Amino acid sequence: MNDDLFVEGSAHGRLDVMGGIADYSGSLVLQMPIQEKTIVRLKLRSDNISTFTSTTESGEVLNANANLIDFSLDGTINYTFAQARLKELKESSWIAYVLGCALVLQKEKQLDFKGADFIIQSSIPLGKGVSSSASIEIATMKALQKAFDLKFSGTELPRLAQRVENLIVGAPCGLMDQLSCYFAKPKTLLPILCQPDKLQEAITIPGDLHFIGIDSGVRHFVGASSYTDVRCAAFMGYTIIAQLAGATANEIKNAIHLNDFSALPYSGYLCNISVDEFEERFKGELPVRLSGKEFLSQYGESIDQLTKIDLLKQYHVKVCTEHPVYENHRVRRFKKIMEDYRSLGNSEQKINIEKLGQLMYQSHESYSICGLGSERTDEIINLSKRYPEIVGAKITGGGSGGTVCLLAFGDSGLRQVVDLHHTLNSKYKEHLRLFT
Repeated sequence: MNDDLFVEGSAHGRLDVMGGIADYSGSLVLQMPIQEKTIVRLKLRSDNISTFTSTTESGEVLNANANLIDFSLDGTINYTFAQARLKELKESSWIAYVLGCALVLQKEKQLDFKGADFIIQSSIPLGKGVSSSASIEIATMKALQKAFDLKFSGTELPRLAQRVENLIVGAPCGLMDQLSCYFAKPKTLLPILCQPDKLQEAITIPGDLHFIGIDSGVRHFVGASSYTDVRCAAFMGYTIIAQLAGATANEIKNAIHLNDFSALPYSGYLCNISVDEFEERFKGELPVRLSGKEFLSQYGESIDQLTKIDLLKQYHVKVCTEHPVYENHRVRRFKKIMEDYRSLGNSEQKINIEKLGQLMYQSHESYSICGLGSERTDEIINLSKRYPEIVGAKITGGGSGGTVCLLAFGDSGLRQVVDLHHTLNSKYKEHLRLFT
């Protein structure tokens, strides 16, 4: 194997400090890169065959190959067809995250892709809510960019990576993860206004504050029904609010057809509603729960094209609509405290650290109310409260397991995180990772 023929791309995972699932509702989010990363190396071929060798963080080696002809109709890439064919591969359906990048670039950038040998190495554990999938997509996109000397501008590369996840893999994620894996810098929080991709100036994390992720040992999956149900319910809530604010069902339908929601109330984003307005005008009007059939009959379509409403399912509309509105407010308060932190005296800093912690606990509680908590993550957070210098904690990303983000203060806080980690490992007889 001639290494000179290979090109390489890499991307770190990310820790969701604040914002999480509110991204698809247009929230501000705060994301931090972690040390673990994915490296993708590729060598181009000319026979329409791609091979894949992946070494996971556990040392497991996976192999697969694919014939590119199988993923096109009439000579062009068809996303729906490609998604279905890749899912048929079952044991090797994971290649969708890698091959999907080439397929998207074939369709969107007219890439003349005729196959490649891909070698994937990742230290990011799967299913832990720290963007293992987004890091693979970003790393692969970077490698393809080098191989074909492609030009991307602004947020184009992460937006194309999101298309891989949404349209090839079939997971209804927002853009937060791809933007974070591409733009986030060490020792900073990256603020992203997810409307859909407005990056703000990075916030340097003060030396005495430490955001640390701890693996719960419970696998998270963004395509799981609970995440999808919460997302569906939030978009149902938006449709109801939009109609209460004066939009007609036909106007919403036309916006969906045009894929342009800028003329709809709040530009199509729940998070553009202030807490005061939400409580005064809309909170009391939202149904606690609604079946898919009742929603479609009474209100028409949802503007979310990545999820499908189940006619027979009951959706918790009110709490899932409340979450992004209140979460966006929490994130904005969190960001302001972080920005002002260095200019404060010691006593004021201590007060504000406690405020940061309370905002994290409130975020976690809201996740749980939506149905995205888990017994294990709740247990970790409750145990963390026994340590005085671990001042805040919350479930991250898509919830339902995955990783808990802890906020620790000073060197003593770091030692307390290590002690908590040791306690958990001893209790569960497994090695739960720390992410920094």
